[in-house]
Amino acid sequence: MPYMLTLLQPLAALIAWSGVMLLWLYVTRFSAMKAKGISLKGRVGSRGGDLEGAIDPKAQWKAHNYNHLMEQPTLFYATIVALVLMGDASTISMVLAWAYVGFRVAHSLEQSLTNRVAVRFPLFAMGSLCLLGLIGKLVFAVFFASFE
Repeated sequence: MPYMLTLLQPLAALIAWSGVMLLWLYVTRFSAMKAKGISLKGRVGSRGGDLEGAIDPKAQWKAHNYNHLMEQPTLFYATIVALVLMGDASTISMVLAWAYVGFRVAHSLEQSLTNRVAVRFPLFAMGSLCLLGLIGKLVFAVFFASFE
């Protein structure tokens, strides 16, 4: 398999995980809404945040995590695509990318199941360090590396 496809594997894995979280939030949220007698009929202009305090907070944890997956990982996606376009074939990029995905999945599971901040924050921080390493690699390559 060409290297460029391999570096895209962690990118695709995190996108797929985001899809899993999206499905999980829908199933959980709709079940919680049904349990509270909340109907979508006649609702106008509502947002998911409007359910805060109206349904079981545990049901909202999946939505909170899905929102998190739409924030910081956008930097990951852009960084990976840029590294692929530059032909980055380094082991360090692969290790950092897969570690980032692993920490994000672990963070998702922690936030969605038990939501212990004392566990969740270190997972987030470790993933962030991996991302910062990838960003540093990209910035160095763009500004200081020779492309000849």
